[in-house]
Amino acid sequence: MRILFVAGGTSGVIFGIVPLAQAARNAGHEVFMAAPENVMPTITGAGIPGVPVSSKVMHDALVDRRGIRVPIPEDLHERYIFNGRTFGRYAASCLDGLLALVDRWRPDVVVGGALAFAAPLVAAYAGVPYVKQAIDMGEPRTIDLAAAAELGPELERLGLYDMPRADLFIDICPPSLRPADALPAQLMRYVPYATPKPVEPWMYTRGDRPRLLVSAGSRVTPDSDFDILSGLVEKVGKLDAELLIAAPESVAEKLRPLPDHVRAGWIPLHLVAPTCDLVVHHAGGNTTMGYVSYGVPQVLIPYLPYCVDYSRRLSAYGAARMIDPAEDSAENVLRTCAEMLATPSYRERARALADEVAGLPRPAEAVQAIERLVAGGL
Repeated sequence: MRILFVAGGTSGVIFGIVPLAQAARNAGHEVFMAAPENVMPTITGAGIPGVPVSSKVMHDALVDRRGIRVPIPEDLHERYIFNGRTFGRYAASCLDGLLALVDRWRPDVVVGGALAFAAPLVAAYAGVPYVKQAIDMGEPRTIDLAAAAELGPELERLGLYDMPRADLFIDICPPSLRPADALPAQLMRYVPYATPKPVEPWMYTRGDRPRLLVSAGSRVTPDSDFDILSGLVEKVGKLDAELLIAAPESVAEKLRPLPDHVRAGWIPLHLVAPTCDLVVHHAGGNTTMGYVSYGVPQVLIPYLPYCVDYSRRLSAYGAARMIDPAEDSAENVLRTCAEMLATPSYRERARALADEVAGLPRPAEAVQAIERLVAGGL
């Protein structure tokens, strides 16, 4: 069976779908992963054949089709619409490359990560089933609706009157945190993945002090969102703890010099997670799910609005605390971290959630669900 995976334009969204793609290859299927040129190293580094379908980068989609840069709204609902239209424009920039690909390499099924809105269009064009895979605990549906509105010209071009619905939805959200109105799904255990690097002893060895990790995601650069990361580091730096700062090397270099109890650089989160007592981060999907799967309490500061909903759910469960970005003062962040480190219930709830994740079907079982879907359509 030929399975075409359609990914987005940043490493973060690719990390979420790599384990399913690897499981499909291990099951003997032919797998391609289509994505923009700039993320090909992330895909091929995971052992997945990558097919570049666009020279655009995600920031290009911040400019509308008239060539005008779209201002970022402050209102939360309007920000969802902004996000959806941005992802829609990005999907449109990938569509020609995807259509050319399926004309040459006919897939039997298309699998798209959530927010990869070109996937349902190319599946409809190829006349094959479309599988949607969640890459976090769920985004507001307003984003999907706004993306569909942005993709109106492409839908009309393909003779479609609406965004095609998924024939199968693979969800990685633990059942205890799924919204009441969540769509029926094939559940799948979240398997953490990050760009590999050699394992060093400090990664899997605990010290004498509590270990705290800070992250603002893989998209941080010296010129973009650096203030978010450096601000978090400054706010938690007064804790009596060993501090790990997960960041691309170019960003880590800008933070140096650092005290002896602080490490900064590209840190595979899943390797250090079992040694961490607390993680403070931007509430990105992979970081959140990775530390959920290892039972580590989290301080979530959702600087990206689409992360707010699941941050609230995780906080209400008792495995995390959410801090509104408008209230992320050093005093508030420091106090929250200290309270969580001193309160055993956060660790207990986080471990209960990790046990739930561990009991979910493995990616190999999700591949079997895809096989049944395709077989049923033959």
